Amino acid sequence: MYRTTRSHTIAGHLTSGGLTHLDLTETEQQEGRPGRHEHDGFAVRSYRAEDSTLLTVAGAYGPDWFMTLAQIRFRLEEPYVKCMVTDDAPGLGDHEVLVRWATSGELQARRQAQAARQAPIIALLRRQDDLAKADAERQALEDAGQSALW
Repeated sequence: MYRTTRSHTIAGHLTSGGLTHLDLTETEQQEGRPGRHEHDGFAVRSYRAEDSTLLTVAGAYGPDWFMTLAQIRFRLEEPYVKCMVTDDAPGLGDHEVLVRWATSGELQARRQAQAARQAPIIALLRRQDDLAKADAERQALEDAGQSALW
């Protein structure tokens, strides 16, 4: 069972991320022509899930609606927003995604995947720090008049 996701909360997260809220009506959103709008932006509406939980649908509109959709997904899946974005709900258009609050298991899996992606970079940075420290220690010994024996 999902937690209720309010459309004004999701709209607030998206507008604070720099996206433009187009304030489209529900019938305008369901027409399914995202490219006919002049400006890039998003619109949200309520959606009733199969277990009758109230969720939110966020749609991307404008000439570059595909990029706006990617920005919606990226913004809502940030660690501090804690939403789960899917596009497999019945009745959604290509330009729409279903938004719900993520479960703790989903958030933990997302953190683990991010840590796995960042592990090689972190290892490289640590190795560079170790080399820099060793060079600094060697330079300090040389500056003190004690040359290294190796």
